[in-house]
Amino acid sequence: MLKALMISMLVLALSAAGLAAYTLWQANTIGARSPPAGIVTRIDGQKIHFTDQHPTGKAQATLLLIHGASGNEADMRVPLAKQLLARDYRVISIDRPGMGWSERNGGPDSNSPAGQARIIRAALQKHGVKSVIAVVHSLAGAIGLQLALDHDDFVSGIVLISPVTHPWPGGIAAYYSIAASDPGRLFNYTLALPLGQMLLQSGVESVFAPQTPPPGYAQRTGLPLILRPWTFRANARDVAGLYDFVSSQWPRYGQISIPTAIIAGDADTIVLTNVHARSSARQIPGATLTILPGTGHTPHWTHTAAVLAEIERVRHRVAITLPANTPISSR
Repeated sequence: MLKALMISMLVLALSAAGLAAYTLWQANTIGARSPPAGIVTRIDGQKIHFTDQHPTGKAQATLLLIHGASGNEADMRVPLAKQLLARDYRVISIDRPGMGWSERNGGPDSNSPAGQARIIRAALQKHGVKSVIAVVHSLAGAIGLQLALDHDDFVSGIVLISPVTHPWPGGIAAYYSIAASDPGRLFNYTLALPLGQMLLQSGVESVFAPQTPPPGYAQRTGLPLILRPWTFRANARDVAGLYDFVSSQWPRYGQISIPTAIIAGDADTIVLTNVHARSSARQIPGATLTILPGTGHTPHWTHTAAVLAEIERVRHRVAITLPANTPISSR
C-alpha cells in the first residue's frame, strides 16, 4: 500500500513538473509571436505598455481605448484604430496592468478598477497626454466609469461598449476565485495553459455569439497572451474582485457630468444588457443608449460603424460643453 502510494505521488510530481515545463516553454513561444507593439513606460515600478497613433492631419481629439477581460490592447486597436485615424483622431490603446505586455506589481491597488484607472492616467500623463475621450469595453466599463467619476479633469467624455457596471445575478464563477488565490498558482503554472489552448477557439466563439468571430481573430489580437500563467492570474484577480467593486461604485453614477454614450447588444450573454447598459443609462445624467438587435458582446468588431458613430457623438458633445479655446487634443 505504501509503495503504491509513493509511486502515485511520484507520477503526480513528474506530471506536474512536465506540465510546468510545457507551460513555461509555451508562454515564451506565445510572447515571441505577439511582441509589444508600442511604448513601454514605468509607473509604480511596473511596466505599462500602450500604442500611440497620430493621424496625418491635426488631431481633433485623443481617444483612449481600454480592453476588457481576457484580452489586451489589440482587441480594441485592431478593429477601430485605422478608421479612427482616418477621422483625424489620435488613438491610444493600452494594456491594462497585468495584461498583454503591461506588468502588475502585485499590490491590491493594481487589481482594482480604481487603481488601474489611476495607473493608466499616470502612464499617459507621463508622456504628455492631457485629456482623452475614453472608449471602454466589458470589464473596462468599471474602469471607464471610475475615470468619469474621479478623473473628469482628465477624461472629457466616455463611450461604454457592452460595459460591466452593476452587480449581476450569480456573482463570480468559482474558477476565477481559485485561479486568483495563492494555492491557485499551481493550476496557473500547470493546467491552465494547455487547457486554455484546447478551449481557446470555443471561448472566442462564445464571446462573439450569435455573430461569428472574424477569421484569425486570436492571432491578429495576440489572444494567447492571456494563457501565460502570470497574465492568467492577473485576469482572474480582476474578475474575482469586480462584483464587489461595482457593488460599491454604482450608487455614484448619478454624479457623472461628462458626455456619455452606451452601446450594447440585446443578445449579449456575457454581460447582460438589461442589468448593466440599461441600468447605467437610467442613472447617468444625459447618457445616450444604443441597443443593437441580435448582437452579442463584441460590437466594436461586429458593428464597428455603430461604435464609430457613438464616438463621434460624444466628441461633438465634448466640443460643445468645453469652454471656448479649450484644446481637446493633447498632441
